[in-house]
Amino acid sequence: MTKSDIIDALPYDEPFLFVDEIQEINADGVVGTYLFKEDATFYKGHFKDLPVTPGVLLTECCAQIGVVCLGMQLLGETANFTSKGMQIGMSSTHMEFLLPVKPNEKVTVSSEKVYFRFNKLKCKVKMHNSAGGLVCKGEISGMFKTNANA
Repeated sequence: MTKSDIIDALPYDEPFLFVDEIQEINADGVVGTYLFKEDATFYKGHFKDLPVTPGVLLTECCAQIGVVCLGMQLLGETANFTSKGMQIGMSSTHMEFLLPVKPNEKVTVSSEKVYFRFNKLKCKVKMHNSAGGLVCKGEISGMFKTNANA
């Protein structure tokens, strides 16, 4: 699968798509970016007069880029994989938040595969802001169910 094939096949759409670009991807990891746009509705109430991106959405961005995109790449290496009908579930997460992400801030997520077996992928993820500051880091695991293993 190409980088654009992976993004096109993601099971998300606006306003819940948190992947703009995949910069690098291989069997061991992925690097991608996302711009948190200032007109996103969640900024209106989180927090009054000083909006920041909720940690759950930072985690979701890390999961979409670091686990889902990488998982699709790994599954795409099998001959009979199709993303149609694929189901994804987060099975565990442990994140540490270090810096806030403000509206109109572009982040870069990097992910390193810990293991991929029986369609479960565990990754170490990191998110950096455009200044290079470490926003958050942790481990995320997800399970993939495809038509091939339905």
